[in-house]
Amino acid sequence: MSDGQRHSQECIFCEIVRGKVDAQKVFEDDLSLAILDINPFSKGHCLVVPKRHVPWWHDLSEEEVESLFRVARTVAGKIARAFEPDFVCMYARGRRIPHTHIFLVPTYKGDPLDRFFNALEGFQEAPVILSGLREKNSMEETAEILRSI
Repeated sequence: MSDGQRHSQECIFCEIVRGKVDAQKVFEDDLSLAILDINPFSKGHCLVVPKRHVPWWHDLSEEEVESLFRVARTVAGKIARAFEPDFVCMYARGRRIPHTHIFLVPTYKGDPLDRFFNALEGFQEAPVILSGLREKNSMEETAEILRSI
């Protein structure tokens, strides 16, 4: 058995996709599935996962990426209409559970996620060590490094 097969057999998201573990499905297409998170940050917090076991989103096929983000957009719209949040926060994970998943979290001014991202943005803007990263020469150097790879 290959590592990928073993991991997909042990993966909770793969078990959900195969119908072996119950989940509150919200929406799906041929390649992606949206479910309610069992540990929600707020009412309506969903996860969007590819149906194929892929740990990192950048390793998905083009079709899977298109599906994943199309499903995420559709479900974010449903969340926005249903719960009228200030914003539907989206971020991709795959670290703790090594199966790509997008978090869609309805957020409201002052809630824990809003405070977290405000703190993160404050950190991003404040430290002296990071301020040099915004300088033109540093930005050009970084862009050139990324373009050359």
